[in-house]
Amino acid sequence: MSSTTSARPPGRPRAGVNAVVFAATLRTVRELGYARATVDRIAAAAGVAKTTVYRRWPSKGALIVDCLLDAFGPAPLEGAGQAELMSSTIHWIAAKISEPGVGDAFAGVFSDAVSDPALREILSTRLQDPYRIALQDALDEPENRVLFFIDVVVGTLLHRMGMTGEPMVDADVAALVEMVLPHFAG
Repeated sequence: MSSTTSARPPGRPRAGVNAVVFAATLRTVRELGYARATVDRIAAAAGVAKTTVYRRWPSKGALIVDCLLDAFGPAPLEGAGQAELMSSTIHWIAAKISEPGVGDAFAGVFSDAVSDPALREILSTRLQDPYRIALQDALDEPENRVLFFIDVVVGTLLHRMGMTGEPMVDADVAALVEMVLPHFAG
């Protein structure tokens, strides 16, 4: 008599849960706005239990940060020379922020982090630091200059989202590049 055992542990399969939750997060933020996109609503939109979300992320802010990391992926850091690399980075971040739900989620979590030191730490270490370090290496610039570059570019893009509810149009992104490059590109 032979028996077969499954290699899969008991319970529901978990593969793909993060992707489903991230898609539901961006969709919920886009449809309801950041403030009304609660963990309960995100879980319902993803078709998972609220406990499934809280097992992975201790807070809405932590979920949003991981969702943004997934949405942004690695920075392309393309270009021959500092000016071209910085220009492509500005265009890349502007394009990512303009994706449905991404800019809203970024602006919302950024705003929440202003008065939440724990969230500010998550945002800084998990989202900003990997991109800052990659830019420092690619540009061969010190941390303070790269942080200022990030502040100017991301701050401007998020300000536009906050003031208009819309991402910056291509012509304005090109103007931002023209304004930023003379100061940063050597």
